[in-house]
Amino acid sequence: MTALGAVFRPQLPPERMRGVARAAEEAGLDELWLWEDCFSQSGIASAAAALAWTERLRVGVGLLPVPLRNVALTAMEVATLHRLFPGRVVLGVGHGVQEWMAQAGARVDSPVTLLREHLAALRALLRGERVTVEGRYVRLDDVGLDWPPETAAPVLAGAIGPRSLRLSGEAADGTILVAGTPPDEVRRARGLIDEGRAAAGRTDRHEVIVHLHTATGPDAAGRLKAELERWGDAGKPDFGVAGDAGTVAEAVQRLADAGGDTVVLQPTADEPDIEGFVRFVAEEVRPLVP
Repeated sequence: MTALGAVFRPQLPPERMRGVARAAEEAGLDELWLWEDCFSQSGIASAAAALAWTERLRVGVGLLPVPLRNVALTAMEVATLHRLFPGRVVLGVGHGVQEWMAQAGARVDSPVTLLREHLAALRALLRGERVTVEGRYVRLDDVGLDWPPETAAPVLAGAIGPRSLRLSGEAADGTILVAGTPPDEVRRARGLIDEGRAAAGRTDRHEVIVHLHTATGPDAAGRLKAELERWGDAGKPDFGVAGDAGTVAEAVQRLADAGGDTVVLQPTADEPDIEGFVRFVAEEVRPLVP
C-alpha cells in the first residue's frame, strides 16, 4: 500500500503547526512531513511538538542538513524522539542547500564524504554501538548512546545526483526525493539506489519517498503554475498536479508505479487553507490510492 503524506512548509509560522497536526490526526492522514530549511524552523523541535500534540500521526523530517549538525547530537535527538514516540518518527539527513551552509559557516569541500561519514556513524549510534572514528569530517572517541532506540530506527537520506543516490542506496535505509521528480526520474533514481545497494550487498527494504507539488481548489492550475515558476520547473510535464482528488490520485499512482513507496503532497506557497489541504489529502485522495 502506498503511504500518503502532506507537508507543513516552514514558510508558515511555527504556531500554525498545532492546528495542522491536529487536523491531520483527525482526518487520518498517514504522515505529516516537516522541513529543516534555513533559517526557518528546527526540524527536531517541530517534530517533537507535532508528535506530542497527536497520538497516531507519523511525522517525518526531510531533511536535517548534516553540515549544521554534530552527529552525536543528531543521534541523541533522533533516539529521544524514537523512545518517546516509537513507530511514529521518520527522519532523513542530507547535504543541505550549499548556499545556506555557506551562510552559516558550515559549508564543506566534499558534501558527499561528509554525508557518508555522518550516515555510517549515525546508524551505528542508533543501533546502540560504541563508535570511535577519525574521518575527514566526523570524529568520535568511544561515543555511545545511553538510551538508543529500543527497535531499529531507520535513517533516510535526501539525494538528487547520481553519486548521492548511489550513496543513499549503500549507506541509508531510505531515500527522499524532492518535489518535481517526475515518474521517469523516480525510476532512474530507484535504479541508481539499487546500484548502491548491490555494491554494499544490501537486501533489506529501502523506502523511496517522493514529494509532489500539488494544488487543489480555487485557481489550482494558476497556483501550481506560479509554484513551478518559483522552483524553475515551469512548463515541465509531471512536475506537479492541479485538480480534484481523482486527478491528484492518478498523479500519485504514476509515482507509486515508478517506484515511490510514499508520496508526500506538497502544497503551494500560497495555499489558502493548509488545514483543509491535509484533510483533502487524507479524506479525498487517500481512498483513491491503493
